[in-house]
Amino acid sequence: MNKFATLINIMITALAPIIWGSTYIVTTQTLPANMPLLASVIRALLAGIILLLFCRVRPYGVWWLKMAALGFLNIGLFFYCLFAAAYFLPGGLASLVMSCQPIIVMVIGALVFRHKLSIMHVFSALVGVAGIGLLVLNSAVQLNTQGIMVGLVGTTSMAMGILLTKHWGRPANMSLLAFTGWQLTLGGLMLLPAALWLETFPSQLTLTNIIGYGWLSLAGGVFGYFVWFRGIEKLPPVTTSFLGFMSSLSACVLGYLILGQTFTHLQLVGCVAIVTAIYLARPRHDKSQSPVALPQRKLGH
Repeated sequence: MNKFATLINIMITALAPIIWGSTYIVTTQTLPANMPLLASVIRALLAGIILLLFCRVRPYGVWWLKMAALGFLNIGLFFYCLFAAAYFLPGGLASLVMSCQPIIVMVIGALVFRHKLSIMHVFSALVGVAGIGLLVLNSAVQLNTQGIMVGLVGTTSMAMGILLTKHWGRPANMSLLAFTGWQLTLGGLMLLPAALWLETFPSQLTLTNIIGYGWLSLAGGVFGYFVWFRGIEKLPPVTTSFLGFMSSLSACVLGYLILGQTFTHLQLVGCVAIVTAIYLARPRHDKSQSPVALPQRKLGH
């Protein structure tokens, strides 16, 4: 893959976390209060069913278990933690907790998958986390232990999902659309019993609620996860995880534009630090870092 193709793949993949950055504002401003499970189920199932209507392909053999595991890590558990963290914590602080993902990807990748640890990646991760910290530094932040723990569980879940998605590839008979649709559907189904047991469906949905759920399902679910899984296939796992920093930047900018939140010089420095971290974590084009082709990923393009 040449430098231009890598740049295009990075830009396309970055669209997913940029859209996901709106989750914080959409959740708090448009959805019924205190229903993270219901929000997660609607987002995942609606997006998944839409995709599967166009891709009538099923997993086979051991891929049922693999797809269930990926659906749980990338969608079910992560969605719940994402929405719960948005309720427990201010959007900026929630994104700060989630920003630990590249570090977790590097650690698990080195310990479990024997990936090489790069000093540049470690430095880039620290720069990125510091940049996100600057974005929320001057906010009136009230720490919530439960929210922080939920956020850490969620970011660990997504980190494992990224690594396993890259490690396993996808079934030879399955397009990327179907691969995305099955993960969304299975992840949503896993959350459905808990949502029905723990939460009560609102007696009525307003137009604002419907628009909010529609945005999260279509933009954040269908489009967002399609380009995200595409990016996992095209880019190294660590590079993909660094692009998650764009979610925090997006949340901050949307808060400034829509909610009238402050945007100071320190926050601007934080934005520059985030972009710098992503740039430093870009793939290096040399022979020692040439990716190893996975058998499952040869088909379906």
